[in-house]
Amino acid sequence: MKFISKYSFLLVALSLFFACSEDLLEPKPLSFYAPENVFVDQAGYEAALVTMRKALTEGLTGSRRYYMVGEWAASEAGNPTFQLDWFQTTPFFDRYYTFLPLFSESFEFIKNANVLIGRIDDIEWNDEAAKNRILAEGYWHRAYWYYWLVNAYGDVPFVGEEVNQVKLDYYTHSRWAILDKIQEDMEFASQWLPETAIPGAISKGAADHLLTKIYLANLEFDKAIESSSRVINGNYALMEDRFGTSAEDAKRNVIWDLHRPENKNISQNTETILAMVDRFEAPAGAQSAGLYTMRHYNCSWWHSTLRDSEGIRGVLDSGPMYDSLGRGNPDLVITPYAYKDIWDEGGMEWHNTPDLRRSDLNWVDKHELVYNNPESVDFGKPVNPMFLTDPQDSVYKHFPIPFYKTYAPQQSPTAVPMGGNGDWYIFRLAETYLLRAEAYFWKNQLDLAAADINTVRNRAQAIPVEASEVTIDYIFDERARELFLESPRHSELVRVSYIMAAQNLGGYSLETFAESNWWYDRVTDKNIMYTIKPVIIGNTPEVAPFHVLWPIDNNVITANTLGVINQNEGYVGAENNVAPLETIE
Repeated sequence: MKFISKYSFLLVALSLFFACSEDLLEPKPLSFYAPENVFVDQAGYEAALVTMRKALTEGLTGSRRYYMVGEWAASEAGNPTFQLDWFQTTPFFDRYYTFLPLFSESFEFIKNANVLIGRIDDIEWNDEAAKNRILAEGYWHRAYWYYWLVNAYGDVPFVGEEVNQVKLDYYTHSRWAILDKIQEDMEFASQWLPETAIPGAISKGAADHLLTKIYLANLEFDKAIESSSRVINGNYALMEDRFGTSAEDAKRNVIWDLHRPENKNISQNTETILAMVDRFEAPAGAQSAGLYTMRHYNCSWWHSTLRDSEGIRGVLDSGPMYDSLGRGNPDLVITPYAYKDIWDEGGMEWHNTPDLRRSDLNWVDKHELVYNNPESVDFGKPVNPMFLTDPQDSVYKHFPIPFYKTYAPQQSPTAVPMGGNGDWYIFRLAETYLLRAEAYFWKNQLDLAAADINTVRNRAQAIPVEASEVTIDYIFDERARELFLESPRHSELVRVSYIMAAQNLGGYSLETFAESNWWYDRVTDKNIMYTIKPVIIGNTPEVAPFHVLWPIDNNVITANTLGVINQNEGYVGAENNVAPLETIE
């Protein structure tokens, strides 16, 4: 394949942002951005929504607070490079994991939504529809973060109001109680959000898509079919023809077009339900540090330890190959399940599958990682990992790259190529089809499930699936093929694990969830790392069933001196748990 030179993105409108002052311990003049000065008219409420939309970049992009890496590292499709032993992931957070800030930071984002929701009646509204639209989007943002929390941590405290003083008496709420609450809120939101919205804002389609996930988590399969059908039959359509900035490049295909950052929010793209907006040309307060996709997901192909047959450095971190593949230092090691196993179907294998999502044009495979040092005797030949100074390091320095997903050039000519600023999908229609397929599966309507899966597969020119082949494992294989690195993986696997346990399917139950669950069985069955257990940077892959849920920061638990925040079973501190609250006042 050919590598690509840098190019620029389109100009984006300015973003506004606000901050809330909660320090009530000493009197001081009210900040210009204090809630009392923000929520004085409709424009103030609109500005608050812009802040919440900007928060959606957290966890999807950036250098260190990158929850999406953790989502895929805690799955069958990847492993965390620098800490493969999940027993060293403790409530004390003495080891680095990209997802660890999720718990505390989510509550920061929830706080912003609560301030808006709680102050919605602070002014006299001349337009009731505008009030309800703004309230509906506030509900959406709160539900978005709570949905992630209950499928990453299980039972967590529900905070549904503005907190403007020190509060030390939180109690954990049942995951099911929280699902009931955000389901109710999202049913309201679906009624009042607009059919269309500007890029980055929340539409009715985004409400129904999130509501579908909540319905599935809450075992409301008929309602999940209804809400997903509203999206599918609405203003959206899968992109099946070439479009956008690379449409004239005959070497590429529609899958490539679909994942160009600059194509995700253009009007041509009828598949986008919601995508974050992040442009290099925006002011500093309105842009992120960049997508960092080439840093987090691409292998360390450029490293000085990749030697040639004569023992000299065979690759250089410079030139067009460097600009295209970036300075990969993966927090995620992509496993054979993701780059090979799921593409071996219908008598075809990964290298000859008709599926465009695994086409040679869209991936950089091992044989395309070549020595680029002109001084090397092996210049232009494929890198031989056996010549590494430590061949064991090939696990993270030499694996295939999903180039069509990770390629995001740096717009600054002086920046190190990590993955520049660019828009990123949060929800798109292909996932809606797969969510409805899952709802049909739970209702044993396998013909309808297969039809929805094949709608997605047909666009990719993949071999259609027969109704008799549809299982929950197959649906999640298809989600990996279509949504790799894009939709949170771990939390969706956990959601299904709860569904199966709640219905006593597969021998699972809620009572023994920490001891036996679908997530653990699937991950250890399909992720070869837990079978061969290679030693990487001094640690070995290890995992147990209780790692299905992530640990809650012990500092949060011990600081809550007048209440009880439960620790997840299996981690230190769980012995102090009390029964979670089953209702939300």
